Amino acid sequence: MREVFTTFLRLGSTSFGGPIAHLAYFRRTIVEDRRWLDEAAYARIVAFCSVLPGPTSTQVGMLIGLTRAGPLGAFAAWLGFTAPSALAMAAFAAALGGAQQHVAPPWFGGLLNGLFAAAAAVVAQAVIALAGSLCTDLPTKTLGVGALVVTLALRPWPGFQWVPILLAAAAGAVALHAPGLRADGLPFRVPRGVAVACGVLFIALVALTALPKSATVAFLATLVRAGSLVFGGGHVVLPLLQSMIRDGLITAQDFFAGYGAVQAMPGPLNTFATFLGYANLSPLHGPVGALVATVLIFLPSFALIFAVAPVWNRIAGAPRAAGAIRGANAGVVGLLAATLYDPVLLSLGTGAVRVGIALAAFAAIAIWRVAPWIVVLIAAALGALLGA
Repeated sequence: MREVFTTFLRLGSTSFGGPIAHLAYFRRTIVEDRRWLDEAAYARIVAFCSVLPGPTSTQVGMLIGLTRAGPLGAFAAWLGFTAPSALAMAAFAAALGGAQQHVAPPWFGGLLNGLFAAAAAVVAQAVIALAGSLCTDLPTKTLGVGALVVTLALRPWPGFQWVPILLAAAAGAVALHAPGLRADGLPFRVPRGVAVACGVLFIALVALTALPKSATVAFLATLVRAGSLVFGGGHVVLPLLQSMIRDGLITAQDFFAGYGAVQAMPGPLNTFATFLGYANLSPLHGPVGALVATVLIFLPSFALIFAVAPVWNRIAGAPRAAGAIRGANAGVVGLLAATLYDPVLLSLGTGAVRVGIALAAFAAIAIWRVAPWIVVLIAAALGALLGA
């Protein structure tokens, strides 16, 4: 277990670039260097995690820890991979709150503008990249556009971001033809009793989103909803969490400053929730809020993994299951595109500094292929310089 923890702590401190890059780091370390798994077993774990909601790279790391050192190994892998980014995001939220309690220097406001602009560029690039990989034919493009329209129509009712994904998955199950997914056995076993308990836990967490909405419950429900529906990569947490702005739990500037900052961090993008847990305006905030948010953003997808694992071989090759997954992935493209419009572009406004940094950041990422974390650091520094 100690070996698992130190290995994933090192990966969590150095793995920049998002989920796909993380999986490449994992493969090199786990398969080539340490030889904990062979290529086939690693590929089966990746395939399994890729078709379920949740942060794929974190899920893969957790299951690698499970195969290596049992249940405690799974926890050690999650903790090691998540802790560096989570601690850094909590520290950023604390610094942001400390600056707002006093008269912030001009450069600090400029730094936030730079982070906001970089976040807009990252989201725009993510929409284009996801559309290119997930909406590859006329049916999936149609579902993506339909999800965009439905999401914009639901803007007056925040909290229903799951509807476009569900509708797109249902349409995909009916209309999309897809090759069968890998149905090979997984290199670990989940007892039936554990699977049932995890299924009950997942249902209980989802039921939390239907409770009457006090500020604290609204905060917790938003985290659960995001943790249950993150298809298509880490950037999808943005539209699933941005209802906190409409709920008055955080300002748009602070929200996007945190989202920009997490792009410069190694490890999972879901530690954006750590920042929100610390910085939100509900009674549950500060260090306790950060800890609760960090656990809750991951817990639903982890419970779902263990609930579904025993029946994976039965459902993995079903054509309708494959079609539903393609439809859900197309739906998240439309969901993220709607978020690019509102609140990202609407909140970006027409300020020359913000717009200029956002356009330059987008060009650096999309045209010159500069790593997003480097672009974020440069944008923040440029914003602080211009603010000063």
